[in-house]
Amino acid sequence: MNAYALKWTREPLRFSIEDDRIEITTAPHTDLWQRTYYHFRNDNAPVLQMETDEKFFSFIVKTDFTESHHRFDQCGIVLYLDSDNWLKGSVEYENEEFQHLGSVVTNHGYSDWATTAIPADVKTMWYRLSRREDDYCIECSNDGINFSQMRVCHLWEGVGTIRFGIYACSPEDSSFTAVFTDMQITECAWKAHDGQQPDEE
Repeated sequence: MNAYALKWTREPLRFSIEDDRIEITTAPHTDLWQRTYYHFRNDNAPVLQMETDEKFFSFIVKTDFTESHHRFDQCGIVLYLDSDNWLKGSVEYENEEFQHLGSVVTNHGYSDWATTAIPADVKTMWYRLSRREDDYCIECSNDGINFSQMRVCHLWEGVGTIRFGIYACSPEDSSFTAVFTDMQITECAWKAHDGQQPDEE
């Protein structure tokens, strides 16, 4: 995958793009979140994406967040349509003991957050984002080979042409450099469902 094909939705102050390596240095007080629970709206994280109207595909990327050190420092995959409609998957630093592996889906201006705790010494993570029309699957992997499902979700506005890629941010007073490598686009690894049939309409 050609890293130069990606375009900034919001450009960070410091970044580096090579053939298959992207570095993003976060600025303090940058984040993506809409309303739910906290009642605030943050929409200023740098987002680097490509555009497609392909309805079935998977996007894979390896993230290295060795430098993350402050609460909520994060980097990962993103599908950002606009302020009110997007999804992301990442590891968010919490403290020296654990961090949050999780995902956020935002539909029509309201975010949710699903997480699981993982050890703080985990410093790399692979993600695979798969699309089947307007439904999406986020998976993670420690080795880039064996992926585990994090979430299946629907984006109400995620039909037709979409944009997807990577992001990094530091919601509190912090900064770190996130590294993205091994990006690739493949045929959809999220296979069609072969169990219970759809309800008749």
